[in-house]
Amino acid sequence: MAKLKVIAACGSGMGSSQIIKMKLEKVFKKLGLDAEIYHTNVGDAKSQANNYDVVFCSESLVGTFTGTKATVIGLKNLLAEKEMEEKIQANIVNG
Repeated sequence: MAKLKVIAACGSGMGSSQIIKMKLEKVFKKLGLDAEIYHTNVGDAKSQANNYDVVFCSESLVGTFTGTKATVIGLKNLLAEKEMEEKIQANIVNG
């Protein structure tokens, strides 16, 4: 599998997206997947989503990315590595 381009987006700014990015790096490494992860706010992420393979955001923001070619993965708990791992398995590894 080629290196995945991933974007982690949060509602307002950089704080939670930075945390999501760090958690995602851990999970992708654990799964043996090569990913380049960028983090930003949802506005920037929406404008850039077509340049990425996968977008991670809060479940409440998933609708923001309607029409983008990226796989959009909504998270209930932005800090739950187990949820991230399950959704990566379902949507990327087995998707």
